[in-house]
Amino acid sequence: MTSAATPAPAPRGIEPLGVDVPATVPTHWYNLNADLPEPVPPHLHPGTREPLGPQDLAPLFPMALIMQEVSTERYVEIPQTVREIYAQWRPSPLVRAHRLERSLGTKAKIYYKYEGVSPTGSHKPNTAVAQAYYNAVEGITKLTTETGAGQWGASLAMACALIGITCEVWQVRASYDAKPYRRYQMEAYGSVCHPSPSDLTEAGRAMLAKDPETTGSLGMAISEAVEVAAQDPNAHYSLGSVLNHVMLHQSVIGQEVLAQLKAAGEEQADIVFGCAGGGSNLGGLAFPLIGQNLREGTTTRVVACEPAACPSLTQGEYRYDFGDVAGLTPLLKMHTLGHDFVPSAIHAGGLRYHGMSPMVSHAVELGLMSAIAIEQDDTFAAGLEFARAEGIVPAPESTHAIAGALDYVRTQARDGEVVVIGVSGNGVLDLVAYEAYL
Repeated sequence: MTSAATPAPAPRGIEPLGVDVPATVPTHWYNLNADLPEPVPPHLHPGTREPLGPQDLAPLFPMALIMQEVSTERYVEIPQTVREIYAQWRPSPLVRAHRLERSLGTKAKIYYKYEGVSPTGSHKPNTAVAQAYYNAVEGITKLTTETGAGQWGASLAMACALIGITCEVWQVRASYDAKPYRRYQMEAYGSVCHPSPSDLTEAGRAMLAKDPETTGSLGMAISEAVEVAAQDPNAHYSLGSVLNHVMLHQSVIGQEVLAQLKAAGEEQADIVFGCAGGGSNLGGLAFPLIGQNLREGTTTRVVACEPAACPSLTQGEYRYDFGDVAGLTPLLKMHTLGHDFVPSAIHAGGLRYHGMSPMVSHAVELGLMSAIAIEQDDTFAAGLEFARAEGIVPAPESTHAIAGALDYVRTQARDGEVVVIGVSGNGVLDLVAYEAYL
């Protein structure tokens, strides 16, 4: 047994294996903060309302991620261990959707960037692996987190298993009850998953006392995960979206798109559609393209596609708000519906967040991207149309981007225009959500 005076050995998973990584796997993450014409407003301390310092975040995050959160460097090197894991599925394919084009009768060129090839079936491992790695390097042995549909929880569970640390997840009750397979996936990786709100935390008990029948929300689950992490010196909290360092890690998506479009002979994407909940998939897809617009004068348009049931960008206020219900997190300048907002139990559980990434919100405020809200019935109709043309059943979250793109192609697209759709994950574990539409 390890004595109290002797630190436990570092997990073997943080050491690189020394295997060759294809040159097509990105070597650096891209940071839009380096190219923005105006800086993103700083996060504020919830007590003092002053800008956060590194030590304010130290109880929850490793210093490497804190430095990435405030970095304005254009490129941040990806650790070799992380690149080796990325190489299991990166680069993800950029596919020309010829059959979809034919079914639509369009002369626009439609491409989709497919993140469903990752081991957990979504884009979430891009940041999960990085966060698990940096926490393990700092000596943390456990991560806590929240999850909506379960894609993030499963991805962090996988990352922790690969790196050699443990993971505890609070899943929004609506998804926990409706989508048990995500929970089984987390447990297969060795993690623990609880429905949120739960009776395991002070925050959860208070929420249940207020509304015993609540379907939960990401804001509630965040409160529980943060509370547990803050009480354990060996634990940190991990967030799958919203924060700047998450946007940074997801930039591998858009960097690959730029290289893949060039290889396909395209000068640029004319318009890009990405689903928007907390902002990680959208930012990862779009920020490298927006950066190219700012540096090189390209004219790619970006459209954020969010659920009409949780329309933070199209109907929320742009102001400082908490990231969770209990008010335990820093104050973030973002488009928000209010941190106590509880959305309806829509099937796209990964998009049920009251706020939007500060970086995405800032980009919208600067006119660097636009946003639309889409009704759930329209998203599933688009998802089925895509599946029957391209053979991939998309995640319910991804169907929002597909719906936005299909409407655009039918009504506005020009001949030869390059349309890119971010398909953030597959819907194999979400087929029950499609049942009502079959």
